[in-house]
Amino acid sequence: MAKKMSSKPNHATKPRLWPTKIVSGGQTGVDRAGLDVAIALGIEHGGWCPAGRLSEDGSIPSRYEMQEMRSKEYPPRTEQNVIDSDATLILYEKKLRSGTLLTRRICDRLGKAYLLAKLDVDPPTKIQRWLAQQNPATLNIAGPRESSSPGIYDRSFAFLINVFNEHP
Repeated sequence: MAKKMSSKPNHATKPRLWPTKIVSGGQTGVDRAGLDVAIALGIEHGGWCPAGRLSEDGSIPSRYEMQEMRSKEYPPRTEQNVIDSDATLILYEKKLRSGTLLTRRICDRLGKAYLLAKLDVDPPTKIQRWLAQQNPATLNIAGPRESSSPGIYDRSFAFLINVFNEHP
């Protein structure tokens, strides 16, 4: 007697709904919002940070699983996080500047996928569609530090929670 083949889809080949790892440079603001969303949702997190876990508020807290660069400068860790990621999500408000602009320039120079998302303009669905197209296993999240955009941590955290909780 022949065995009937199942018409059910093979769920082993079903695409991920979101990245399996989120990385950032660990700076205040958008970087930490990305890491905290990963922790809140049980997604692996990490990334490269300057030597001494340097950030604008002192040392990056130990709860973040960061790797230290040899340099205390920010640009080397920014580049390494872009290199080690499949794609970079850049959250910002108003206009790109400083380290956020550097991140975009590094992505362009290295030919790495990225999306610029304005927190006050772009809906979470824009990011969801981009994530579905890119399907990155490791996502780098970058953007302004808290001192240059007061309150951006809270706005970014809420935005990212919406992106990942409503992901199709």
